[in-house]
Amino acid sequence: MQIGSFLQTIIIISAVLTILLILVQQRGASLGAGFGASGELYTTRRGLDKSLFNATVVFAVIFVGAIIGLLIIPA
Repeated sequence: MQIGSFLQTIIIISAVLTILLILVQQRGASLGAGFGASGELYTTRRGLDKSLFNATVVFAVIFVGAIIGLLIIPA
């Protein structure tokens, strides 16, 4: 397998996983928040919420790194 096709596969997988992880998170997802009636309250992330956030960051970094790697490697 060529490195270019490997990086393209990594890009697709990390993009899909990043989208899914973002959609699973439920922070500030009330309908009133869309119309400006949000009661902002600062809370710390704990448990599963923190793990989902960290996984989202990791897959986003993998996504960007794979794109940069694909741009650097000559075709």
